[in-house]
Amino acid sequence: MSLGVAAPAERAIVITEQPVSVSVPLGYSFTLRCRAEGQTLLQYQWFCQYQSVCNQIPGATKQDLPITAQQTQLYTCRINDLYKNAVFSDWVKVEVHHCIARGLPPRLWQGEPVIILNPTEQRVDVGKPLQLQCAAMGVPAPSYQWYQNGNLLEHQKKKKLWISHAKVSDSGTYLCCASNCHGEHWTDAVDIRVGTCRSEKFFATGKIALLVGNNHYQHHPNLMAPIMDVFELSLLLEQLGFQVVSLLDLNKTEMEAAVSRFLELLGKGVYAIFYYAGHGYEHLGRNYMVPVDAPQPYAPENCISVQRILQRMQQQQTALNLILLDTCRKWYNSECALSQVQPLEPWGNTVYGYATSEDAEAYELQDGEFSSGIFMKYLKKHILQEKKVTHMLEDVLEDIGQDPLVTGKQVMEIKHTLKEARSLTDPICPLGAGAERWGHSHELLSKLVTFPCGARVELRFHQLFSNLIYVCSKLQCSPAHIADTRLLLCQPTEMDSVAVPKESHWDQIKSLLSSVYKQEELDCVFQLCGLQKIQTDVVLQLDLHYTQLSTKQRICESLQTTLQKSLLGQFFSQMNYSQPNYWRTPACASGVCLQDAVALRMDLKGQASMRTGFGHSLPSSNPSNSSSEPEENDESDLSDLCSALLRASPRQDYP
Repeated sequence: MSLGVAAPAERAIVITEQPVSVSVPLGYSFTLRCRAEGQTLLQYQWFCQYQSVCNQIPGATKQDLPITAQQTQLYTCRINDLYKNAVFSDWVKVEVHHCIARGLPPRLWQGEPVIILNPTEQRVDVGKPLQLQCAAMGVPAPSYQWYQNGNLLEHQKKKKLWISHAKVSDSGTYLCCASNCHGEHWTDAVDIRVGTCRSEKFFATGKIALLVGNNHYQHHPNLMAPIMDVFELSLLLEQLGFQVVSLLDLNKTEMEAAVSRFLELLGKGVYAIFYYAGHGYEHLGRNYMVPVDAPQPYAPENCISVQRILQRMQQQQTALNLILLDTCRKWYNSECALSQVQPLEPWGNTVYGYATSEDAEAYELQDGEFSSGIFMKYLKKHILQEKKVTHMLEDVLEDIGQDPLVTGKQVMEIKHTLKEARSLTDPICPLGAGAERWGHSHELLSKLVTFPCGARVELRFHQLFSNLIYVCSKLQCSPAHIADTRLLLCQPTEMDSVAVPKESHWDQIKSLLSSVYKQEELDCVFQLCGLQKIQTDVVLQLDLHYTQLSTKQRICESLQTTLQKSLLGQFFSQMNYSQPNYWRTPACASGVCLQDAVALRMDLKGQASMRTGFGHSLPSSNPSNSSSEPEENDESDLSDLCSALLRASPRQDYP
C-alpha cells in the first residue's frame, strides 16, 4: 500500500493579497482581488454564501472576480496547487444598499466613505437600552468610531452603538466617524437625553474649556510649571465631560485667535472654563495676560484683557463662566492707562479663581520635569468633587493657606456672582442640534513602514497638547542579516523647513508621557510644536542605521513621511487672521534619538504618506551606547521637593 507524501513546507501556498469587504449601492460594478504565491501553477475558485448556503461560483476561476452588486453576500476564494494543497482567503462581505439618497455616491467616486444613514435624536428612560445607528458606503468598507461630547468611545466601533442600560451620564452629543484608506466622513451630531433633565437640579447644555500655558518668553523670564499644569488640568476636565483645547506658548495674535474660536462655540446653558498660566499682572481690578512676544516693558496694548474675555463670554448666555488665573497680580507700570472695559451684566453666573491675592505673586515649584504651580497642586486635588464650584475652590484656598512653603507669600482669592449651586460634575443635557466638536482635530493614524533591508518600523503620533505633536518610531521587526540598529527622525536638509529646532521642555515631556502611558521602549521621538504656525505640509525623514553582518559595513537607509498641513493645524486653520504676516512665522521642532525611552501607550490615528529614500554606506563603527532614558529621581518623597522657600520661585514680572 502506497502512502501519500505531503508537500515540503517550502511549497506551501501563501496568500499575498486578501480580498477586502466593500459597501456599495445597488448596481455598482467592482472587482474582488486575491493573489497568492506557490511553487507550482496555482488554480483559483471563488465561492459565495447567501442565507447560510455556500455555493461555488461557476466560471469564477481567476484571481479577479468582477461583480455587479445585486444583494449582500459573503465571498471567499480557494487556491490550489499541483500538490493538492489548498488554502482559503478571508471571508469578505459585499454589502449592497438598495435605498440611498439621490446623487449618492457622487460622480467620480473613488471609494471614499459616503454617509447614507445618520443617527437620530432620542430621549431614553434611565435603565432602558440606547441604540444609535449609522451607515456609510466605501471601497474598502469603512470602519466606524463613535464619539460622545467629542470624546472617543473606546468600545463603540460598529455601525450600531448599543448601550444596554442607559444612565444619565450617557446623555450628550453623539456622532460617528466612518473611515477607510481613502479618507473619513462624519455623521451629523445628534443630542441624546437619558432620563428627564428637569429631574436634575442643574445641568449644562455643553462643557467647553480653553487652557493656555505660556512658558517660553522672548523678553521675559521663562517659566517651568505651565506645561505640566495645562496638561494635568486638561486630563481632569475631560473626565468631567469637557471638550478641551490646550495650547502652549502663544503670541498675542494667537491668543486672540484662540479666544475668538473659544467664544464662537459658547451658547446658552454652556459651562465654560478659561484657564491661563503664565506671566500676568493686575491694576485696579483689571487683569492682563502676557503673550510670549510681549515687549519689555509691556503695556495693556501688548497684553490680553481677561475682563474683555469674560464680558464676551456673558454675551453668549452661558450658565457658568469659570475663569482660573494662575498668574501674578502685581502692577509695575503706573504710567500706562487702563483698558476700557464695560461693566459686566448681573447674570449671576461668574466665578473667578485667582492663584494669588491682589498685588501679590503666584509661585511655582521648580524641579525640572516635576515643576508645578502651587495653585494647580491643590486644584487638581479637589476639582473632581461633586459640589458647588465656589465650595470646591474654597477647599483649594484652605489647602494653599496651610502650605508652609507659601505662608505669607501666596493666598488664593475667589470672586464670584454665582447664585446657583452649579458644579463642574453636573450632567450634560444638550439643547437643539449637537454642538460643534471642539478640541478634536483629525487624528493621525499609526503607520507601519518597511525599509529596503526588510526592517519594519511603526510610526505613531500623539498630541499631548492641541498645538504640539510627538512623532514616535518603534522597530517592530529586524531581519537576521543586520545588527546594531538605530533609528533617527529628522527633517531633510534639502526640504524647506517649517520647523526650527530649539530648546524644548523635553524632561517635562518625558515625565508626562511616562506618567500617563504604559512602559514601552521607543527608538526615536520627534517633537513638532507651534502647529498653529504651519502653512505647508511637513516632511519628516526616518533614518535607519545598521551594520550589515556579511560586510561589517555601517549602512543608512531613509524613508520620508509627509504630515499634511490640514491634519496638523486644523484648530487654527478654521480661523481668520487680520495679519497675513502671522502665517510666515516658522514652527518649532526638535528631534531626540532614544535608546531606552520613556513609557508610552499611543492610540491616536492619522494619515501619513511614505516614499522610499535611499541607502548609503557608512564606515563600520559601533553604535553609541548612550541612553536618553530619564534619570531616576533621587527624592524619596515628591511632596518634599520644596523643603525650603527658596525652592518656590515666583512667576514674577520685571520692569
